[in-house]
Amino acid sequence: MKILRTHHVAIICSDYARSKYFYTQVLGLDIVAEVYREQRNSYKLDLRLPDGLQIELFSFTNPPTRLSYPEARGLRHLAFEVQNIDDAVDELHNHGITVEQVRVDEHTGKRFTFFADPDGLPLELYER
Repeated sequence: MKILRTHHVAIICSDYARSKYFYTQVLGLDIVAEVYREQRNSYKLDLRLPDGLQIELFSFTNPPTRLSYPEARGLRHLAFEVQNIDDAVDELHNHGITVEQVRVDEHTGKRFTFFADPDGLPLELYER
């Protein structure tokens, strides 16, 4: 088997409208498709990043909370590359989003920071 690239990441949210706004209006992801699945009382929103990676945003009735702190095993966070981390942080602040202090990756010398989506999912910005 030869894996070509990451195709998508799936995220389950607690408040569909709030998360849809966050991922489309705050982060600026493009909507590919939006489907309401009546049998599951669930929305599925397909979003696309400029590099083609997709995020599937799901809503379910009463999903359990995700353990983030202390960190649990499993997927740790989702990271987005940005051209200028200071500009990206300013945009997040303009939307009222709390962002951790910008740090420098000791191995690459690149700057990065963390923030959270509406459900507390850790997201990272990593400067190009």
